[in-house]
Amino acid sequence: MAADTVAVNTMAAGTAAKPGADAAVTVAARLDRLPPSRHTRKLITLLSLGAWFEFYDLFFTAYVAIGLFKEGIFKPTTQGLFDLHGFASFIAAGFAGMFVGTLAFSWLSDRFGRRSIFTFALLWYSIGAFIMAFQTTPETIDLWRFIAAIGLGVELVNVDAYLSELVPKEQRGAAFAFNQCVMYTAVPVVAFLSWQLVPLTILGLAGWRWVVIIGSIGAFLIWWIRRNLPESPRWLAQHGRVAEADKIVAEMERHVRAETGGELAPPETVAGEDEQKVGAWTEMWNSTYRGRTIMLIVFQLVQTIGYYGFMSWVPSLLISQGIGVTKTLSYTFIIAIAAPVGPLIGYFFADRFERKWQIAWAAIGIAAFGLLFAQQATAAGVIVCGLLVTLCANWFSFSFHAYQSELYPTRIRAQAVGFVYSWSRFSAIFSGFVIAFFLGNYGTQGVFGFIASAMVIVFIVIGFFRPPVTKRRLEAIAA
Repeated sequence: MAADTVAVNTMAAGTAAKPGADAAVTVAARLDRLPPSRHTRKLITLLSLGAWFEFYDLFFTAYVAIGLFKEGIFKPTTQGLFDLHGFASFIAAGFAGMFVGTLAFSWLSDRFGRRSIFTFALLWYSIGAFIMAFQTTPETIDLWRFIAAIGLGVELVNVDAYLSELVPKEQRGAAFAFNQCVMYTAVPVVAFLSWQLVPLTILGLAGWRWVVIIGSIGAFLIWWIRRNLPESPRWLAQHGRVAEADKIVAEMERHVRAETGGELAPPETVAGEDEQKVGAWTEMWNSTYRGRTIMLIVFQLVQTIGYYGFMSWVPSLLISQGIGVTKTLSYTFIIAIAAPVGPLIGYFFADRFERKWQIAWAAIGIAAFGLLFAQQATAAGVIVCGLLVTLCANWFSFSFHAYQSELYPTRIRAQAVGFVYSWSRFSAIFSGFVIAFFLGNYGTQGVFGFIASAMVIVFIVIGFFRPPVTKRRLEAIAA
């Protein structure tokens, strides 16, 4: 008994005990009592920089559209529902690839670890995107867009699982906000590059191709970032690799003690959190998780209409309002500058309010400001309303990425989040064609009427769902 007491007290003070010295004190409990620190922020930054290229790719769609139109490869509207010569097919190919990646391959993260898949998925994307940049027909561009996006689908889910497991419970909201603030800096970068490059032809290649090439080459450098990232301690412990998990947590504790100059708070354990169960796809349909899974499927089916409906189409929407190409690119660059601001503000408030209500009210903001955007005829009106939609959309984004990753246990987190998240990609495959239909027949007001309806559904689905998640242990939420 005395030996057990010493082990617990030693770990509570921040010094790692031998693995297995006390089953009640887990690496997860030790992680969750850590205060904010520069070391934790460094890990979040490294993870975010690696994921930066995901957002670069995700958002260049809107900005390279004009270059694709200029080369005559795609058209803004479609002749039929699945017209491959319409720009909607390019959007659909990307989301189809992400749908396959999230649905069919997200389990790889649960099986092989967060750190390994972090690298593999992004390199997959880099190769696919680089090849796509040299294609000349709608069919081959769509094909390689689809292939590259499979890697993105896996990566986006993996980053959410990775981040939620790495940071302490009272910092998860802020961590996701900071993560997406860093990632969203890719948006003004790609907007600026598109503004400068899309109108040009360099070395015989159209400017939009250089925008794609720059992103794909940059992502090849990701292994430098990977070298300084540890594996998820929660994932290691869940797979019985307690000694490795203990070493990583002990290192984090050492850095925090050095920064704060004090001892750490005692770990708080949750009943049953030390169980090492083997996760299965069917588990997300048991009595504990079935309601959460159904709610998230409905949410993901409709949220993408509002989120990507604006982000992927804003240049095309402006052109449809009679604004010239040069002005459109400059306006979208100004709007894109606001992309990191929503998560930056959220960094200070994300853990002060319940997560689900942040999602719900941000959805209403997208609907309201989107409808106002459709009414604008002046540069100031377009930019101001565009900025407000962007702020709401990006607050919405970091909140729901945190939320969905908090609702499942570590053993199935990646595959469960991948499954529910895949429905947003499935929806996006078709919503692009629907938006093209509304744009062609009802203009921007019709598009934003469609978007607003989707966001109202999001408010209802999320606003009246439980459980609460803010500042709670992942192990307690999963119970």
